[in-house]
Amino acid sequence: MSELEIEALEVGYGTALVLRGVSAAARAGEVYGVLGPNGSGKTTLVRALYGLLPPRAGSVRVLGREVRHTPRRELARTIAVAPQDASSELSFTVREAVLLGRTPHLGPLGLERPADLAAADRAIERLDLAHVADRPLHSLSGGERRRSVVARALAQDAPVLLCDEPTAALDAMHQLQILEVLRQEAAAGRAVVVVLHDLNLAAAYCDRVLLLAEGRVAAEGSVDEVLTYRRVLEVYGVDAYVGENELTGKRLLVPFRIARGQAP
Repeated sequence: MSELEIEALEVGYGTALVLRGVSAAARAGEVYGVLGPNGSGKTTLVRALYGLLPPRAGSVRVLGREVRHTPRRELARTIAVAPQDASSELSFTVREAVLLGRTPHLGPLGLERPADLAAADRAIERLDLAHVADRPLHSLSGGERRRSVVARALAQDAPVLLCDEPTAALDAMHQLQILEVLRQEAAAGRAVVVVLHDLNLAAAYCDRVLLLAEGRVAAEGSVDEVLTYRRVLEVYGVDAYVGENELTGKRLLVPFRIARGQAP
């Protein structure tokens, strides 16, 4: 059984259907990438995975249990989420925001125990945020806020970790730092699902990937199976050199022009 299973999922907003018949599965011990052009349904999928958007058809199961039938507190112990937008937390300090990740584990009085404080401090250290831990989020750079959101999800200590574009607004070093941490989380036995735009970062850090196009599954499998020249052309509308990184042995993709017939 996979930690996270999606079957024939259909999700939308109002009368608009965004995801159509999406099926996939993420297993413990792997980093599972979700890729696709803008508007392909990546963030909608993440929201459906943790129950923010109910399915119109199909199902999402975590540890064998349907998300829509799981109490919220129990679900928060099972799935940790680093969403794109954490604007509602901007009045908190970094440490306070990261401690929110411990909320599902608190007792009836809602008081943090030493173990909760230690978990938050570890996450802050791992994301290189100790020097800003007591500053409010609104005073930080976009990249620092992004890392704070991921740190909160790490502190939550759940078996499934969802990260929606965790490398957005980060410099090269912190992009790699985030992804190294996610690989460590997978090595510790978690199922890590990460939305990425950078195909080379996906190729370097993901074990398997799901490629979405217009709300449907264009391909799913290993990086080499999914990120081919023909598929990148069909889904992204660009010609790209597809080869091998000589240093890592991983797939290397270099888009070099918009394909003929595509809008500039």
